[in-house]
Amino acid sequence: MLWIKSFHIIFIVSWMAGLLYLPRLFVYHAETSDEIGNERFKVMERKLFYGIATPSAVLGLATGLALWLGYGYSGTWLHYKLIAVWGLLIFHLLCLRYMIAFKTNCNTKSHVYFRWFNEIPIVILAIVVFLVVFKPQW
Repeated sequence: MLWIKSFHIIFIVSWMAGLLYLPRLFVYHAETSDEIGNERFKVMERKLFYGIATPSAVLGLATGLALWLGYGYSGTWLHYKLIAVWGLLIFHLLCLRYMIAFKTNCNTKSHVYFRWFNEIPIVILAIVVFLVVFKPQW
């Protein structure tokens, strides 16, 4: 099970890297005004989303499920953690939505919006880490 736990951590770190960097690309993409830069950001966003973030999310969720089934974790802390994971999944899908908006040149959000949007995954990550480390028994 330690192998699964190790891979789970690796995949979650990779997923979080994607979720933290993709909105930062959106910030720069929203600021760009030239067509070459616009096309470059479209490629970078697509590769990050489909090449790193999404596969890492799938593998992270699969290994997390394996850990849950293998260790039989339970408790209120786990319910809150799973709610936070749902939040990350929703954030992931919002990133897809914004990526498609940029791809079709339909983005209406400003770089300031994406600067704030970029803070959401780190808050959720902090909640998950504290729940996993302390396992509060409410």
